[in-house]
Amino acid sequence: MALLEAAKGALVLLAGVGAFTLVHRDVQVAAEHLVRLFHLNPASHYPQIFLEASSKLSDSRIVMLAGAALLYAGMRLVEAFGLWTERRWAEWFAALSSGIYVPIEVYEVWERASWPRVSLLAVNMLIVAYMALTLWRTRRFGDAK
Repeated sequence: MALLEAAKGALVLLAGVGAFTLVHRDVQVAAEHLVRLFHLNPASHYPQIFLEASSKLSDSRIVMLAGAALLYAGMRLVEAFGLWTERRWAEWFAALSSGIYVPIEVYEVWERASWPRVSLLAVNMLIVAYMALTLWRTRRFGDAK
């Protein structure tokens, strides 16, 4: 769990730092470059959404998004450290931060079931169940740190 949270934190940290590099640059040109780099059809649905969104980004919005990404990455990295060092607060944080998405994921599966959505829901429910079991065991046997 700690390694998963650290990986998520590192990935979002890179995204946040990358977003900061777009300040005072033409984001539309960078988005078009990415679409070409990945050999995507700019006229298809998702690349078109990406290109349209990039054309509406201002420097202040980029800074806000990058700041939010850095805050989220910091939370994930602190959680990873807490889980690695077996801190009880980190176990609670992991259970709650994973559990908060379950109702949204259930709704998404209910609205339009797909393998990625069902898989994401299943993995998240396994994480919540594992963390709940860990919390129950440490409460029962008094192993809390």
